[in-house]
Amino acid sequence: MRNLPPYPLPFFGRLAASVLLGLALSGAHNAARAADYPKQIQGAVARGIKVVKTFPAVSSLTGWVLSQGGQSSIVYTTPDGKTMLVGELIDENGKPLNAQYASQFVPPPNYSASFTELERADHVVEGTLKNPKSVLYVFFDANCPFCHFTWKALQPYEKAGLQVRWIPVAVLGETSLPKAAAIMAAKDKTAAFRTMQAQYRPGAPPTPGPRMALQPELTEKIRKNGELMEKFSISGTPGIVWKDRDGKIQVKGGMPRLSEIPNMIGLPEQKIDDPELQKFR
Repeated sequence: MRNLPPYPLPFFGRLAASVLLGLALSGAHNAARAADYPKQIQGAVARGIKVVKTFPAVSSLTGWVLSQGGQSSIVYTTPDGKTMLVGELIDENGKPLNAQYASQFVPPPNYSASFTELERADHVVEGTLKNPKSVLYVFFDANCPFCHFTWKALQPYEKAGLQVRWIPVAVLGETSLPKAAAIMAAKDKTAAFRTMQAQYRPGAPPTPGPRMALQPELTEKIRKNGELMEKFSISGTPGIVWKDRDGKIQVKGGMPRLSEIPNMIGLPEQKIDDPELQKFR
C-alpha cells in the first residue's frame, strides 16, 4: 500500500458488509427522530452508528454521513426511502461524486482518543532514546517489503534525532504472527527487530516463522495493534502516525517518498544513497 485514501475506507467497507449481512450497527442523530429515518438507517442508529448529518444528493437521493469510532462515511437512500446505496456515485459524465460530497459534509477524523491508546501500545523503540527531536509511530508487518524499505529510509534520521516506535501487526500471511510474537517476546526487542530487518530479502518468499509456542497474551496484544491501526483508517502496512509541529495528529498509509520524510518529522534532509531506495525519491 502506498497512499491513504482521503476518507477512511475500512469503516466504509465494514458498514457495507454489516448492512448487506444484517449485522449489528450503531448511532444517534441530533436533527430528527430516528423513527423518521428509512428502515436501513434506523437499524444502524438502533445499534450505535451516529448519523452526523443528511444532505441532498444527485437524482433526488439523500446523502447520509454516518460515523463510528471517529471514522465517517457516506451512504445514500432513494426518494421513497426503500433502498440504500453503498458505494461510489458516478454522474452522467463519469465523474465520481463521493469525494466531492465528503469534502463538503464529512468532518475531519478525530484521532485524539486513538493517539492516547497508541502511546500505550506495545512497541519496539529505535533511534534517539533521550530527548528525541521527533517521534514516529509505525505499524509494521514482518513480511511487508515496504515496511523494510521504510526502516532503511529512516535509519539516517534516527541518527539525527528521530525516535521510531515500531508497532507490530499480523496482516500478511500465516507467518506474520509468529514473527511478530518472536520479536515482542525477545529479551532485547530492538535487537530482534533489527536482526529481522537486516535479514529481510525483498522479493523473496516469506521465511517460515520461528518455531515457538505462541503466548496468548502476546497474540492478543498484536491483534489489538491491528484494531488500533484500523482506528487510524490505515488499511495496510506500513502505517505511520505522528504529531506535526503544531501538535496536530497526522496519518499516512504506505511508505513515504524520501522527499516527504523531512517535512513529516521536522528534521533536515539526510543523505540516502541505498540503491534499493532510489525508486522512492
